[in-house]
Parts: sequence; structure tokens; C-alpha cells
Amino acid sequence: MQRNTSIAIVAAIIAVIGVISYFVYQPLINNMNLGLDLRGGLRVVLEAEELEGEKVTPDTIDKALGILRTRVDALGVKETDLYPQGDKRVVIEIAGEDDPEAAVNMLKNTAQLQFMDEEGKIWLTGKNLVDAQAQMKRDSTGEAEIALEFDKEGTKLFGEATTANVGKPLIIVIDDQAVSAPVVQGPIMDGHAVITGSFTAKEAQDLAVLLRSGALPVSFKVMEKRSIGPTLGADSLDKSVKAGIMGLISVLVFMIGYYRLPGFIADLSLALYTILVAGSMVLLDAVLTLPGIAGFALSIGMAVDANVIIYERIKEELRWGKTMLAAIEAGFNRAFWTIFDSNLTTLITAAVLMYFGTGPIKGFAVTLSIGIVASMLVALTFTRWLLVLFANITKNQKLYGV
Repeated sequence: MQRNTSIAIVAAIIAVIGVISYFVYQPLINNMNLGLDLRGGLRVVLEAEELEGEKVTPDTIDKALGILRTRVDALGVKETDLYPQGDKRVVIEIAGEDDPEAAVNMLKNTAQLQFMDEEGKIWLTGKNLVDAQAQMKRDSTGEAEIALEFDKEGTKLFGEATTANVGKPLIIVIDDQAVSAPVVQGPIMDGHAVITGSFTAKEAQDLAVLLRSGALPVSFKVMEKRSIGPTLGADSLDKSVKAGIMGLISVLVFMIGYYRLPGFIADLSLALYTILVAGSMVLLDAVLTLPGIAGFALSIGMAVDANVIIYERIKEELRWGKTMLAAIEAGFNRAFWTIFDSNLTTLITAAVLMYFGTGPIKGFAVTLSIGIVASMLVALTFTRWLLVLFANITKNQKLYGV
């Protein structure tokens, strides 16, 4: 009965993996975000505008780039390259955005926050802002607002402003535009304020991001805006995909030819592994670049290596006369720390690249990290389970290359 049950489970697993591979894999690939090198995107050149009495310096551009990168990270823009061009210009390249022009407009907004009274006196600016978070209003209008928190100096200044303007409006101005003018009901001494208005949740979230990242030291104007094609070209992409498919097929054939039944199990595990990685990329909204494809290929190699280590350990246990189930148990126990150590060190390297790298380097690190975690999960759980199921079906050691 146990043998028949194992046969039924194995047949069901093969059928499920086959169905998933056929019906799910292609939609996953179609929904994956491609990077600038594979898809292209939007290229915008911004030029800093010199105001009267203020000159644009390299330090000004460096500070602006830092703020722009902070905004990019907070906005969740899929892939963006930012770099200076000359003394006054900044280049922004965006891929994977449904509305890249809106993202650029948000990035170039100065986001200068001011609190002023009816007479135009400025009591407080955004330099004293500690945090800004979007939240829904407590009423049932469905509108959003932005909750502000000031530092110690800002708390003092805001307390003075509200004390001096009780019964009068305190106008909240962003980039010279009044967005709200609440009437002060009484002194506010806790350093908190709220920007209200007809904001949608998205508008409030975007504005909170801009305020948190700080005001740009200069204003920018758009000098150039155009679509750019893939930096690699379609021909390079097609060749890379074909090379990857040929390499994967070669690996699958080798595993079956050399390891026989365990090799077939490894191929099933690799199919599941590929689906897991592709699904994770889509769920995480990650961007796939050519270096990312390289990271995926490297993680496939590590997944195959994990299976090779496990199978060699199992073959050794079988040669020493152990039963099939005992050999599988001992083989996994002996292989675990070898696989864990090698994957952990690679994962640490990927984490360093992810933290310090930018653009394609970060794409490589993200894909590699996802691949490492997926390969360990599949090799140490799914592969082990399948081996036990097959051991209940047949004890013929020749099928295991012994």
C-alpha cells in the first residue's frame, strides 16, 4: 500500500510541476520588469537653475543627487540611474515605470516647505522637519492628509507660530503654492502638525516622500526628455536567452545520464526552483537586468552543485551497505553543512553587493540572493522528500548509479 501511495504521489507531483511549468511560467516571464539594458526606458536631463545671489557648485549638485537617490528609493522606482553631467546637469534614466514622466516630475520638485501667517511672515521651514507620513482622515470623506513631526528647534518655532496666530490661519506653502490654511485653535507645543487638503492616498504618499527626503538645494528645469532603447539590443538579448536555454538543457541531460533516478529528481527540483525564482521576482516587483540573468545562471549552478553533493554522499552510504532510506538520511545530514556554508558565504557577498552596489550590480545581487534561498529550500526539502518517495517505490541501487 505504501508503494502504491508513493507512486500516486510521485505521479501527481510530476503532473503538477508540468502543468505549472506550462501554464504559469510564461505569464510570469511576461509580467517581469525588465531593466534599462533589456527594455529601455525614459531619459531625462535636468539643469539646475541659478537664482539671484546663489551659484550652482559641484557640492550643490552632489547634495541634489543624494536627495534624488533618497527619493528614488522611497518612491520604489523599479530601476533608475542618476549621474551628473557637466557642472549643472543631472541625468535620470528610468525603466519599468507605468508612468515614468510622473516619476520624473516628482523627483525634480524642490519640495520647499514653509509655514507663514497672513502677513507673509515665515515662521518655520522644512529644515526642521523630522518625519512626514501619509494617513487617512478620520472622517468618512476618503481623503488623505500628511502628519508632520518637527525636531526640537522646530517644535519651539511651531509653538511660537501657533501661539501668535490663535484664531487666524497658518498657511502651509510647498514650492510657493499654498496647499492648506488651517485656522489655529490654540497653541500647539508637541511638535506635530497636519497638512490637510483634497489629497488622494497616492498624492499624500508622494508628498510625504518628498518632504521626508528634504528640499532640493536648487530648482531644476527639464532640458531633454526622450525614450531610450535597450542598451544591449534585441540581438544580444536573444543570443543570451538561447545560450541560457542550451546550457540548462545540457545540465538536465547530464544529471539524468550520470545520476539516473536521482538526476531525474534533480531535474524536477530545478523546474520547481525556476518557477519559484521567477515568481519571487514578480511578487517582489524586482527588475531583471542582464547581470540579473547572470546571477540567476550562477544560482542554478549552485542548485545543481547542492544536488551533486547530496547524491555523492548518498552513493557513499549505499556502498557502505546501508539501506536506501538510511543512506538518504545520512547523505543529507552529511551534506547539509557543506551546502549551508557555501550558500551562506555567497549570500553574504550578495548582501554586500546589494547594499553598496547600484543599478545592474544591485540587480545581480537581488537575483542571486533569491536564487540561493530558493535553491537551498528546494534541495533540502523537496528533493529529500522525492528521494524518500522513490525509495519506497524501488530499492534497486543501480538506478542510483551504485
